[in-house]
Amino acid sequence: MKIAVIDTGSANTRSVDAALRRIDLDPVPVTEPDDVLAADRVLLPGVGAFEAAMRQLREQSLVEPLRERLRAGWPTLAVCIGLQLLCTKSEEGEGTEGLGALPTVVGRFSGDVRVPHMGWNRVHAPTGADWIEDGHAYFANSYRVDGDAIEALNGEGWSVATCDYDGSFVAAAARDGILACQFHPELSGTWGLDLLRSWIVRTREAL
Repeated sequence: MKIAVIDTGSANTRSVDAALRRIDLDPVPVTEPDDVLAADRVLLPGVGAFEAAMRQLREQSLVEPLRERLRAGWPTLAVCIGLQLLCTKSEEGEGTEGLGALPTVVGRFSGDVRVPHMGWNRVHAPTGADWIEDGHAYFANSYRVDGDAIEALNGEGWSVATCDYDGSFVAAAARDGILACQFHPELSGTWGLDLLRSWIVRTREAL
């Protein structure tokens, strides 16, 4: 099965591609807006800065096709900065506007903890979730969606997993065929690969 991978200009595509191949997905680079709408599955990866990633999407004319895809709930996987790009905006980059699928703002961790939040941390699955289990994931982030946003996300139909660092924050969110992870599932061992496989099963039913 093929998956279209968007180049945000700041993604570690080598590790992402390797993980996708281990779960029998064939990554194909996205270069045109029509590719975003035509693909059965799309991956929006990224590390680095929110503003730079959004600028890259705008320059490639991928913003509106992505918004259309997200509104429709078509199978889309967002990783690290990818999750943040799904939000309305971020405090990083002076309030740069995001894709708007997640009705919340991305904020920076406080000065009371070491930033970036780097390494392994526990992910807490929501009650009754059939798409994720409790486990440990690998994080590398200086910004996050604060836990105060969970109620609003639930109200929009998102199922939210959490992590604790400088308080509770959104570790992952799922709705329809969309899975957004603040952590790196491709670097999170067997648990991360199992989550990706779970997403494949869910999205196979949606195709």
